Amino acid sequence: MSAPGPERVPQSVKVDKTSGQGKPPAKAAAAKKATAGRGPAGKGPAGKGSGKGRKPVTPVKVAGNRNWGPIAVAGVVVLIAVGIIGYGVFAAVQGSRGWEDKVAEIAGVTNYREQKNAAIDARDHKEGPQTYVTSPPVGGAHNSAWQNCMGDVYDKPIANEHAVHSLEHGAVWVTYKEGLPADQIEVLQKKVQGKEYTFMSPYAGLDKNVSVQVWGYQLKVDDVNDSRIDQFIQDTRLVASMEPGAACSSGNTTTGPLQAAPNGAATGN
Repeated sequence: MSAPGPERVPQSVKVDKTSGQGKPPAKAAAAKKATAGRGPAGKGPAGKGSGKGRKPVTPVKVAGNRNWGPIAVAGVVVLIAVGIIGYGVFAAVQGSRGWEDKVAEIAGVTNYREQKNAAIDARDHKEGPQTYVTSPPVGGAHNSAWQNCMGDVYDKPIANEHAVHSLEHGAVWVTYKEGLPADQIEVLQKKVQGKEYTFMSPYAGLDKNVSVQVWGYQLKVDDVNDSRIDQFIQDTRLVASMEPGAACSSGNTTTGPLQAAPNGAATGN
C-alpha cells in the first residue's frame, strides 16, 4: 500500500460578475459609477453628514375635537345646584316673614287693624242686629254663635253677626255680588268648598263683584279669576284668628238676617 500524499486543500477564488470575459457588464459599471460618492439611499453627497443642510420639516399639528358632552352635563348640574340653593335661601327668607307682611304685599288689601278703630276691634258678644263700620264687616261686636265655616257655601245672604264671629275664629269669608253669573259663582265656589276655615255667601249691595275678608283685613276685586283672591286666602286662613284654636264646626247654618234681640240683651265674650 502506498503512503498517502500531501492533503490537497481546495482554493476559493473570488470572482466578480463579468460578462464572461472577466469584466463587469457595461450597465452595471455605469450604475456603480453614477452612485459613487453619494450618501445612503442616494440622498445628498457622501461625507457631509446625514441630513446636514436640509430644510427641517415642520410637524403638522392636528387639532383634536373637544368632547362637549361631559362639559354640557356638568354645566347643567351646576345650574340645577345653584337653583336649588337659591330656592332654599328664598324659602327660608319667606318662611321667616310674618303673614301680615305677606298680606301687606297684596295690592288692594285694606288693613283695618292698623286703624285702631274701636268699633272694628270690639269683640264682645251681643244679641240681635249690629251696626258695622265696613260692608261686609271685618270685625266688631257679634253674635255668640258663629257661622259654620268648614268650607260651607251658602246660596243666600247670611247674618253679619254670625259671620263676624267666624272671622274671629280665623275663617276667610268670601262674598260676592248678588246676581253674579252662575259660572263665576262656580269659580269662587271651587276656592272654598271643602276647605276648612272658609265659607262663602252672596252679599246685598256689594260695591265690587267679590269681597274677601278676615278679621281686620279686606280685599275687593271685580274679576273672580283674580289671583289675589287665592293669595289672600292662602296668607290669612287660620293665622288671622283672634282666638287661635277656636272651632269652625258646629256653628249656625241658617241664612237670613237676625231678628231684633229682646230688651237689647247682651252676653259676655
